[in-house]
Amino acid sequence: LLSFEDIGYRATMAAASDLAAMGAEPAGVLSALVLPDDVGDEGLEAVARGQREAVGALGTAVVGGNLARGGELSLTTTVLGRAPRPVPRGGARPSDALWLMGPVGLAAAGLRLLMEGRPIETAAARACVAAWRRPRARIAEGLAMRVVATAAIDISDGLARDVGHLAHAGGVRAVIDVATLDSAELRAAAEELGASAGDLALFGGEDYAIAFAAPEGVSVAGATRIGWFEERDATGGAVVVIRPDGVREEIREGGFDHFAR
Repeated sequence: LLSFEDIGYRATMAAASDLAAMGAEPAGVLSALVLPDDVGDEGLEAVARGQREAVGALGTAVVGGNLARGGELSLTTTVLGRAPRPVPRGGARPSDALWLMGPVGLAAAGLRLLMEGRPIETAAARACVAAWRRPRARIAEGLAMRVVATAAIDISDGLARDVGHLAHAGGVRAVIDVATLDSAELRAAAEELGASAGDLALFGGEDYAIAFAAPEGVSVAGATRIGWFEERDATGGAVVVIRPDGVREEIREGGFDHFAR
């Protein structure tokens, strides 16, 4: 599903995405690579090419790390960054708007298309596969949103789960308007998969978009208002969606859980 170049590229961009969500600029990348015995110099060089492409796009460089042999391929990437005031997760307030920078759902659709062996022939399918194989850390978008954002997070584990983190950290409830997540590419991929476009957008993950809270009345170029934050009582959930038919529904904060058993 992934080439060695894709692995180097994805690992770098995924790590840098956390900086984007804090409104930080990358200052250097550290890479610790463990190669199994069956991966030779050609594989190492391919990983390095992917890393070089990614750091070039980010305007930074690999400045250190470690290389070793081991039982299986392992790549640990740390991106160092700087920001005058990192945007926190815990600052969302009732009446703040919820904004999104970047599409959601495409990467999950792309992975499913590949895993199910679907032909990657249409423009929508190619866009989805590219979204998974070659994500982009949205550094420029993070720098733009940091001047107004009260809280932010990157969308790596699914929109519902990650926005839920913002809601829990701020002690508020997030309301997501599902209709705002729609796109022609996502609809086409969902139709091919026999899946729900809304579920791919809410629960897919690995998009590396940025969700952020900001006071009503302010906006950021390129951001889409996808909902708002409101007061939360002791018994209510942290995330509610407004379905396209107008029905309001409390949802599970689905998505990827790193510690699930």
